[in-house]
Amino acid sequence: MKFFDRTEEIASLRETLKLSKTNAQFTVVTGRRRIGKTSLIWKAYENETMLYFFVARKAETDLCTDYLQEIENKLGIPTIGKVEHFSEIFEYLMKLSIEQPITLFIDEFQEFFKVNKSTYSDMQRIWDLYHTKAHINLIVCGSIFSMMTKIFKNKKEPLYNRQTRFMSIKPFSPMVLKEILAEYQPNYTADDLLALYSFTGGVAKYVQLLVDAGATTKAKMLNHIVKNDSIFLYEGKSILIEEFGRDYGIYFSILSAIARGKTSRSEIENVVGKEIGGYLTKLENEYEIISKKQPIYEKSSNKNVRYAIDDNFFTFWFRFIYKYNYMLEIENYDAVKTIINRDYETFSGLMLERYFKQVLIEAKEFTRIGSWWDRKGENEIDIVAENELTEEAVFIEVKRKTENYDSASLDKKVATFSRATGKFKDYMVTQKCLSMSDM
Repeated sequence: MKFFDRTEEIASLRETLKLSKTNAQFTVVTGRRRIGKTSLIWKAYENETMLYFFVARKAETDLCTDYLQEIENKLGIPTIGKVEHFSEIFEYLMKLSIEQPITLFIDEFQEFFKVNKSTYSDMQRIWDLYHTKAHINLIVCGSIFSMMTKIFKNKKEPLYNRQTRFMSIKPFSPMVLKEILAEYQPNYTADDLLALYSFTGGVAKYVQLLVDAGATTKAKMLNHIVKNDSIFLYEGKSILIEEFGRDYGIYFSILSAIARGKTSRSEIENVVGKEIGGYLTKLENEYEIISKKQPIYEKSSNKNVRYAIDDNFFTFWFRFIYKYNYMLEIENYDAVKTIINRDYETFSGLMLERYFKQVLIEAKEFTRIGSWWDRKGENEIDIVAENELTEEAVFIEVKRKTENYDSASLDKKVATFSRATGKFKDYMVTQKCLSMSDM
């Protein structure tokens, strides 16, 4: 698959390169695994000389040998001979950049925790010593999100706030997914687009795997995801076990419950069988995998709370792959696909609501976008969008098929909303349905 999107991110990285010619720049690039961080940086600097250091899990002396070879190959200059610690190489490059601009990209930066944790304090000392004179464009990125956040946003860590730029790479937007399908499947249907969005969430690597395999229809996507040699089947474990560590079993139980529709804390605790307040806080604030949802205009910060998995792929994986892993273990792939197809309309209906919210956010026509439901759960409005600058609001019902829309039912829900919140009394208010035909 060819390179798509990332125009703003590339422009930002190019600007950083320009700034580094006069002032040292330290850019941190984060984002979940498979999002395309490394590809983005290579694309941004494809016509530049860039040193690339990959932090593999091996002896520090072996890493240093690799890095010295990279310096000699890329810069064409003799280096400092045999070294045992990365800090020596980093100090050498910081000194060298005083005389000539250097771009250095360190990939899997969080792995220094396992190689030599003192690397971070050594880098702090060296950066503080030389950065006012250096002309270095330093970019670091890592695939374990929580570790990267800890390194740079925890006040107790040596590199806290040393970065000059913090970039968080997001999944492809619905518009980009449409562009990709138009390129590789010009006759794609709304169902194909919704399937790509629902299964991958716009994560670059997953989209690439499907596109490169020619899996650009809903049926082909599902066949490619659920089969004997599919990396999708083990993807949740391979990413999240490293994030969660030895407590992954509890976190997996929580995420599985949420994916199955148990979205309140009490419902989740009934499934897990224990108090989970601390785990939910970590999942939301440290790992940033779930978010706490409340009705729009809810005044209390802890009432009427629902939890949601923000990542579409993880939602799909826990809902179908993790839950029915016992079938996959005996290689009954057809049974799993039958279940996915059976429950797909409900699952994709939730994804369709998420899709349209994202489209509305990207359009930037509203100042507030959310959902609303009453405390009894009897009345719910899929999307409420407000523009407080123009004093306009729209209530939206999301349906897979337009013929399933009941305007009278939405009227009643809006009336209940108005009584409960007292909002939009002097606004221009409209109501409508969004369906797959609007994608």
